Amino acid sequence: MPFVDIRLAGSATREQKAAIVADVTKSLVERLGKPAAAVQVVISEVSTENYGAGGILIADRAPAPPAGEDANVAVVPR
Repeated sequence: MPFVDIRLAGSATREQKAAIVADVTKSLVERLGKPAAAVQVVISEVSTENYGAGGILIADRAPAPPAGEDANVAVVPR
C-alpha cells in the first residue's frame, strides 16, 4: 500500500488539496499499478512561523516574485 506524506509550508484551499490527492493517486496507479483504494495521502500544513531555512523563519522571508518575474533575485530577511 503506497503511503505519501506531503508537507506544505503555509496553507492550501480544500480544492487545492483535493486536486493534489487526486493527482498523486492517479500517478501511483499509473506508475506502480496499484489500485486507487490502496493509495494513502496525508497533507500536513506547516505554519511558516514554525519552519525555517537558511537560518531564518520562512515567515520572515521576503515574498517570492510573481510567476514570470526574475526568480534569481536574492531573498533578504525583513
